[in-house]
Amino acid sequence: MNIALVIFHADPSRGGAERYTVDLARSLARLGHEVTLLASAFADVPEGVKAVALDTDAMGRTARYVRFLDSLDLHLAGRRYDIVHAMLPVRQCDVYHPHAGIAAESMRAGHLRHRDPVRRVLAMVGTKLNRKRRRFAWVERRLLNSESPPVVLCLSDYVRSAVRRHYALPDGRLFPLFNGVDLDRFDPEKAAPRVAAMRARWNLAAGRVAALLMAQDFERKGLAQAIQALRSLDGTVSLVVVGRDRTGPYRKLAQDLGVGPRVVFAGASDDPAACYAAADFFVLPTRHDPCSLVVLEALAMGLPVISTAQNGACEIMTRGREGFVLDDPGDVAALAGAMKAMLDAERRREMSRACLALRPKLSQEAHVRRLLQAYRQAAHVHP
Repeated sequence: MNIALVIFHADPSRGGAERYTVDLARSLARLGHEVTLLASAFADVPEGVKAVALDTDAMGRTARYVRFLDSLDLHLAGRRYDIVHAMLPVRQCDVYHPHAGIAAESMRAGHLRHRDPVRRVLAMVGTKLNRKRRRFAWVERRLLNSESPPVVLCLSDYVRSAVRRHYALPDGRLFPLFNGVDLDRFDPEKAAPRVAAMRARWNLAAGRVAALLMAQDFERKGLAQAIQALRSLDGTVSLVVVGRDRTGPYRKLAQDLGVGPRVVFAGASDDPAACYAAADFFVLPTRHDPCSLVVLEALAMGLPVISTAQNGACEIMTRGREGFVLDDPGDVAALAGAMKAMLDAERRREMSRACLALRPKLSQEAHVRRLLQAYRQAAHVHP
């Protein structure tokens, strides 16, 4: 098939959707498909994949997004693809893949991801005033309410329910597709030789228990709650934070709570597999995640997970077997209790074995096979 993958930035370091898109392009090309990345910028173009730069030369984020859409439409008018697979709201595509959840739900309830009432109000006002978010939602609404809407990939039941709340799409336009993991890249045995160097980079002494949080949006992913929970644990536990976001408020919080030396802000990493391998358990008390790829990667690496019922990725877990799923992302006491339970080394080993047993279900190969079914369904809908 001749497949176009649309993403604003084809840069894996920017987050899960960007990394997914580049990895997917590589997987599809290896299967013999003709793959083109359509993006405004590129940091990594896999072998055998074409790259087409779309113009975003404009002032302001909303104007750049509109310019991106105009450039995409112009390109598609002169080039025929069997499938156009978009990772963000666009004006025309065959497959729509809302990695962060649908834009309409973000407009309706995005402010609820904040626990503090004042921040909720400010976020609600900010969302209404945010021109780019409003434009995202408007473009999505036009796309999904059109006479011939695309197939929508639902990363979890959590996402499917959100789509149903906003759009009266027939069942044939909703396609369940759990995220997949490159099991060759995320292989604990292959990453093992890099563990010592990674722990040395984190300045962790032998015997310290490392709780890993990997994210790009620290507030939504619950970093403050993880730091607060750390205060309830003994001094042998360190919280390692990997990702790119503002650290100032969280450094201050850690210092104010007396756990500053036990929180390691490691920045972004180009070797997430080694990060998982060097940690003892993974923690992500997120308030909203359609299907967190980092949770699935952690599971594939045999790393026990603590996350929340607001994370679609946890649908593959059994509570208490591969880790813990918290009902309330803001319940610091429950989070602290789950983290304390992870201090039992034998329990972590049992959970690790259960995580590794999930690897066949998590494979990128199974994900791509399922995605190709969605492509065939979309091609039937849009012949």
